[in-house]
Amino acid sequence: MAAEGGSKVIKYLMFFFNFIFFVCGLVVIIGGALVLTQYSEYVDFTGSMGNAIPIVLIIIGVFILMTGFLGCCGAIKENYCMICTYAFIIVVILLLELGGGIAGYVLRDDIEDAVRKNMEDLMPKYISNNNTKNVFDKMQEELKCCGTNNYTDWASILSTGNVPDSCCKTETAGCGTAFKTADINTEGCVDLLNKLLVDNIVLIAGIAVAVAVIQIFGVVCSCCLMRAIKSEYEVV
Repeated sequence: MAAEGGSKVIKYLMFFFNFIFFVCGLVVIIGGALVLTQYSEYVDFTGSMGNAIPIVLIIIGVFILMTGFLGCCGAIKENYCMICTYAFIIVVILLLELGGGIAGYVLRDDIEDAVRKNMEDLMPKYISNNNTKNVFDKMQEELKCCGTNNYTDWASILSTGNVPDSCCKTETAGCGTAFKTADINTEGCVDLLNKLLVDNIVLIAGIAVAVAVIQIFGVVCSCCLMRAIKSEYEVV
């Protein structure tokens, strides 16, 4: 039975919000893929968390995309069961997002401690392990940092007065040997890497809030449409 009057407005509003929801799913998937690419360079320091965050994002994005598609189909076909299923799934997603947000806030200090510990454990392997050396050099070059806490951490790994060349502001062969403090990046990498993590988490949180607002509108519209469809069938 075709929706009429106010229910038709609700129907198209629900379709509109779910189309946006569908697009948000695509954005989350793309964002997760980009974050996964970025974190893959630092996975030795971030541990399993480095891959877990973007993978979870991609999974959520796929779920959002499929749910948005279900909501669009339910609205166009005015199918009571599809709309009811859609509303239930949206409520579940909202609860999962709330739980994930609370968990992220509670565990934020543990994440920083884990990154610091991984970095400190890997530093002694800089000379003996070529992969570790490449990871540290790449991180220090890109983040403009030196050592875990600061440049003095290298004194116990290399001979005193030396740092890796990747610590130099202008990198040249041997620039880290008998360096001058003014010529190197002195800030520790752990703080800058944590800032990178936090910045990405804040961006993700902003997207999550925007998606949550759309979800709430979607639930309200779906409930109104279900009520309208049920009333029309009762009249018939």
